[in-house]
Amino acid sequence: MTRTAIRAVLLDLEGTLYARGTALEGAAQAVETLRASGVGLRFLTNTDSKPASVIRSELAAYGLTVHEEELFTPVVAARQLLATAGARVYPLVSPALLGELPGLASEPPFTHVLIGDCRDVLDYPALDNAFRAVRDGAELLALQRGRYFKREDGDHLDTGAVVAAVEYSAGTTARVLGKPAAEFFELAARSLGVPTDACVVVGDDASTDIAGGNAVGLRTVQVRTGKYADQRAEGLTGRAGHEIDSIADLSALLAELMSR
Repeated sequence: MTRTAIRAVLLDLEGTLYARGTALEGAAQAVETLRASGVGLRFLTNTDSKPASVIRSELAAYGLTVHEEELFTPVVAARQLLATAGARVYPLVSPALLGELPGLASEPPFTHVLIGDCRDVLDYPALDNAFRAVRDGAELLALQRGRYFKREDGDHLDTGAVVAAVEYSAGTTARVLGKPAAEFFELAARSLGVPTDACVVVGDDASTDIAGGNAVGLRTVQVRTGKYADQRAEGLTGRAGHEIDSIADLSALLAELMSR
């Protein structure tokens, strides 16, 4: 059976296009080559600590131009979901995001508890408030549930650890809005007007980029940068349809796939 032609590429950011505060070699050229080829582009990130405008500014400093409509974050998904009339949201998120989200409330009853990067506000009372709201019937939403993330000064505990604490205590499972949630990838494909099987997702993380892409029928490419080495040691790699050394090798792979 002939596969649908590739019409769009969904690119992960950290670990794929940049890492530890600098652009990876060949990243800017790879993006420009993709633009010149005419395929649709979306940039997917699980970053849940910054508004999209800040992320785009940081990417520009790396020499990576990303247009407003091209960037997809869990906050974009949350904003769409929480726009529902009557939402009362207890936010356990970075203060930088409070102006980005609708339906925030300071007093119960709450319809939703939203957990994201909360290192600047996390304390025991905040965890208790989230736990009590969920136990009283609020839906638990996670901007993402990564285990850890990498920075120049080393690895850091990620949002997933906080989500797991509330899940365990409240006896529930969070609805994840970022990668690897199927809705997240489907939203990106839909914004381009293409079916998921016409998209290729490229990323370094087998547990989010690759697992999520595989689940919704995207063609998947894992780069051997970012988290790849850690995950190879854990036996998590080898699940993508294709592997390449770095983003610099993507154009050659796509040319090969398109010629088949």
